[in-house]
Amino acid sequence: MILNKESAIKIAESLLQIKAIKLNPTSPFQWASGWNSPIYCDNRKTLSYPSVRTFIRQQFADAIEEHYPNVEVIAGVATGGIALGALVAEALGLPFIYIRSSSKGHGMQNLIEGDVQKKQNVVVIEDLISTGGSSLKAVTALRENECNVLGMVAIFTYGFELSKNNFENAKCKLITLSDYDTMLETAVKSGYVSESALSSLSEWRKHPDTWNSNT
Repeated sequence: MILNKESAIKIAESLLQIKAIKLNPTSPFQWASGWNSPIYCDNRKTLSYPSVRTFIRQQFADAIEEHYPNVEVIAGVATGGIALGALVAEALGLPFIYIRSSSKGHGMQNLIEGDVQKKQNVVVIEDLISTGGSSLKAVTALRENECNVLGMVAIFTYGFELSKNNFENAKCKLITLSDYDTMLETAVKSGYVSESALSSLSEWRKHPDTWNSNT
């Protein structure tokens, strides 16, 4: 679910304006997974724009205060959720930790960095949700540490059925500040893409593993 439509539109506009989201249905990008994609999203770029960064931080804080009022610790997912999570923790006056993508190969071999106690209520911060796999690995790591994960908040989601199913199966509540449908509406209205490209962009989300721009 998105936090609210008005802020979702504003965030979509910002992501397009600063080119954190790039759309190119005629010359698709290739993801590390091998999927061809008409969209490339790098929400880490938001950190370079103070007004965008501040608005996103406040939307995160509002979402957490509304939906997870019992939160005790903010956790960022490496790497995109680390800086954002620290900003949100600072805004809420809460402790911050982050979860590595894999354990350190030396020292204490930590997967979770920072201090968190068993049974503490944790909210996880992400920048982007695609399939949800890497994000939910962080949730699993926290649960294995006997933390109580209240849920996750992310800037943007593609809204794949696979990711929805993954979050449901993991019993992890997900709130996003904006999403693919809102971005498409905004992109067409603002002239970032044409109406004729809309069908291709919509079709990709249904079948991202087999989509290409020539079908």
